[in-house]
Amino acid sequence: MLSLIETDWRAWAHPCQIPDDGDWGTWLFLGGRGAGKTRAGAEWLSGLAEPGRRLALVGPTLHDVREVMIEGPSGLKAIAPPDQRPAYEASRRRLVWPNGAVAQAFSAEEPDRLRGPQFHHAWADEFCAWKAPGETLASLRLGLRLGEAPRLAVTTTPRPIRDLRTLIDEAGTVVTRAGTAVNAANLSPAFLDGLKALYAGTRLEAQEIDGRVLEGDGALWSLEMLGRARGAAPDHLETVVVGVDPPATAGGDACGIVVVGRRGGTAYVLEDATVRGRSPIGWATAVAEIVARHQADWVIAEINQGGDMVMEVLRQARCGARTRGVRAHLAKQLRAEPVAALYEQGRVVHCGAFPELEEELMRMGDGGRDSPDRADALVWAVTDLLLGRRGKPRLRRL
Repeated sequence: MLSLIETDWRAWAHPCQIPDDGDWGTWLFLGGRGAGKTRAGAEWLSGLAEPGRRLALVGPTLHDVREVMIEGPSGLKAIAPPDQRPAYEASRRRLVWPNGAVAQAFSAEEPDRLRGPQFHHAWADEFCAWKAPGETLASLRLGLRLGEAPRLAVTTTPRPIRDLRTLIDEAGTVVTRAGTAVNAANLSPAFLDGLKALYAGTRLEAQEIDGRVLEGDGALWSLEMLGRARGAAPDHLETVVVGVDPPATAGGDACGIVVVGRRGGTAYVLEDATVRGRSPIGWATAVAEIVARHQADWVIAEINQGGDMVMEVLRQARCGARTRGVRAHLAKQLRAEPVAALYEQGRVVHCGAFPELEEELMRMGDGGRDSPDRADALVWAVTDLLLGRRGKPRLRRL
């Protein structure tokens, strides 16, 4: 007989396997091989399998849906208590719980089958391995129209594809990330050794083991470039600035907040303090707290969207640093190119792990989203310190 702790998933799951309790429409779990993505998706959907609920399961192939999502060791049948275990009806491609909840199985190879059926919730597995991920996901979402708040869970090992970047950037998406190591206690040592032998020392180590999104074609930043940027902050910094990329709307969008210091001709990235879902005074208060923590000298805030409002809310939040509004006159990629060149020259150091910021940097210039908030904030801060007013050497005509 299973103990209470064994049946309470939230009691022993690692944090990445539990979605945020907030108001979201899509939960995206990006994980390395063996990071516990399947178990997380199965537990989430199982918890929603209430009487009368209609659910959807979508995998790369119908074989994957059955062998991994339904009948696999971490699938929906395996995690259910014996008296609540669902039965798979192969002829009808559906999983039926004893309480009457039903989950229909779909293959991403046959997206047209998603036309017509409707659901309360859906779980999509290995999204990046789908034949046409964007189009298939759109068809699935058109069927999420039952109940008051239909939700979608997407579990996948990331790949540098535009459809994944689009999904990450959607306002209603919450993202959790996990590397293989966080689930090591539940994995065979032989599996871990084999994974390391296969990927360690290669650029795919970040993708397949760490669960990170690599750069695409045309990106200004590469994984190797960012890897070379690791380092420690000096004991003393000449000046510290906080770059701010305010959200375009009053709530929901992210406000990019990145702290960068300078010593000599080198910039040191100290913290990515980006916040999401805050009101104007909410994100301004977050900026003020960051300024106090780092004893920053300046706040550099983009004012293209909010204009004077941006500077006013920073004043209301009693931001304890001088503030300067900057207005973008060039396209984001053009503004970012000189900063990317500074990385190539070894003049920018990341004093910590900033996976979300680095993923945004690797997306700049590859045809993806035009406005990555964290990356924009960093570009403004580094530009100010090394290329702007505080970075330009004084020249005298002779």
